[in-house]
Amino acid sequence: MELQYDGTHLHGWAKQDALSTVEGLLDQAFTTVLGFSPPLQVAGRTDAGVHARRQVVSLQLPSGLESGRLLVALNALTPASISVIRLKRAGAGFDARKDALSRTYRYHVMTGKAVSPFWKPYSWWLPAPLAVRPMRAAATLVVGRHDFTAFTPTETEHVFFHRLVTRCAWRANREGMLALEIEAEAFLRHMVRVLVGTMVEVGQGKRTVDEFHQLLKGAAREEAGQTAPARGLFLWDIKY
Repeated sequence: MELQYDGTHLHGWAKQDALSTVEGLLDQAFTTVLGFSPPLQVAGRTDAGVHARRQVVSLQLPSGLESGRLLVALNALTPASISVIRLKRAGAGFDARKDALSRTYRYHVMTGKAVSPFWKPYSWWLPAPLAVRPMRAAATLVVGRHDFTAFTPTETEHVFFHRLVTRCAWRANREGMLALEIEAEAFLRHMVRVLVGTMVEVGQGKRTVDEFHQLLKGAAREEAGQTAPARGLFLWDIKY
């Protein structure tokens, strides 16, 4: 199952009592249609306020079920912020999380004295200009295998903090938008948002590229920058 969702008013992927989450709302929809909700294995959990351009879920459905009708029913029973894009048969044993080769996230930053209302809910607006060249230099340093302890909360369930990043780059357009696109085998919680917050500080002249580089050697969380707002972050793609 492939999904898209606007996370603005959602409390992330994972089901939580009394809170609207993607998993919880899908669980309700499946129960209404099928009388039960199949276990959902998601490619990548997203936090509250984070969006998904492409999310992938593996699940087991009863044989003979017409996927087209189910897709229409699920979209009718979930809020407008969630869209089930497609349902298709996968190979035996397919696992959306374990079989993923990489995940790509994109983060949007808007600069300038004004920003389009269409972008305000989906970007971090910083009115003052940023120095893009050092931000790009910092992004280049992220590529490779590093210790990202500085870029995830101190209180965490993670026990291993090294991650292999295969792509990380800032792109800019004439409308004042900067977009960081980063691809890795897996991510730590808040990793992309802290990387963005720290690279923005490089662009603001608050820290140097060399200082940023030192953080990739396993520095403590308090040595890195702020956590960028969730609204600018999209789970952009999953590769299999």
